[in-house]
Amino acid sequence: MIQAHSQPDSIRQEMHYNRLRTALALFGKPPAELEPDEKQRVYAQAEREFSIEQCILEAPEAVGVMVGDVELSRALTEIKGKYPDEESFRLGLEAAGMDENDLLLALARQCKVNSTLDKVDAANPVEISESEIGIYYYAHFNQFRQPERRDAYHILISINEDFPENSRPRALERINALAIKLERKPWQFGDLAQRHSECPTAMRGGRIGLVRKGQLYPQLDDALFRLSPGQLSKILESDIGFHVVFCKAIQPPHTLSLKNATPHIRNILTERIRETIRRQWIAGLMPTTQEKQKP
Repeated sequence: MIQAHSQPDSIRQEMHYNRLRTALALFGKPPAELEPDEKQRVYAQAEREFSIEQCILEAPEAVGVMVGDVELSRALTEIKGKYPDEESFRLGLEAAGMDENDLLLALARQCKVNSTLDKVDAANPVEISESEIGIYYYAHFNQFRQPERRDAYHILISINEDFPENSRPRALERINALAIKLERKPWQFGDLAQRHSECPTAMRGGRIGLVRKGQLYPQLDDALFRLSPGQLSKILESDIGFHVVFCKAIQPPHTLSLKNATPHIRNILTERIRETIRRQWIAGLMPTTQEKQKP
């Protein structure tokens, strides 16, 4: 159960949340860690956003908009997911001048703002014509050219002289043993990666994914783009350790057709129009300069 605050307390706590949200969005760190110039920028933007949100909540369209427990719980879970554990989450809130009850109140407010904007969207349906989609496609044709990509996998044995098993000689010995096994039984790559690789990709059998040239460490990148489908690299060394790279498949360069690009273009144009409608609607809610100057 959320304990109610008095209105001034509620506004103060919601501002704490806006500052936290803005600081994380702009600089990837909480307000307590901001430099003075960063803090000034965050506080100013958070205040502007709070004023806009307040106008939205006071609009006729916000009347009757309810925030469900499921929606609120989902928003809280999303915030908690940004912290490694519950204790870090609690300390992060304390540093921002909040507790979980304050956060729930602020999230309920934000959810209501978002739901009100969704209501405005629903009242202004957007239709995109085939000709508009075609115009966008040919005007931005280069966006739909896809370079060659390779379905890449790797096994990593890291080098860390603080641990005997990961000293450079021992790491090289371990990757050599794996390379010998793979040379005899390359189909075991996924299993060996899962059991021995020291990269998070081990959970996916070593799969890095579809990569373009230039996305990996130079040593890995150069080797990968010399491989044929189904071929393994020799042992490679990067700044973090030793690798064996596997090229599962090659996706040749191609241009996305208008038909296949249509859903993506429709989403882009729809969001542009919705954003324009929202901005116009919000501008109509904001007090004019004369109204602000009234005593």
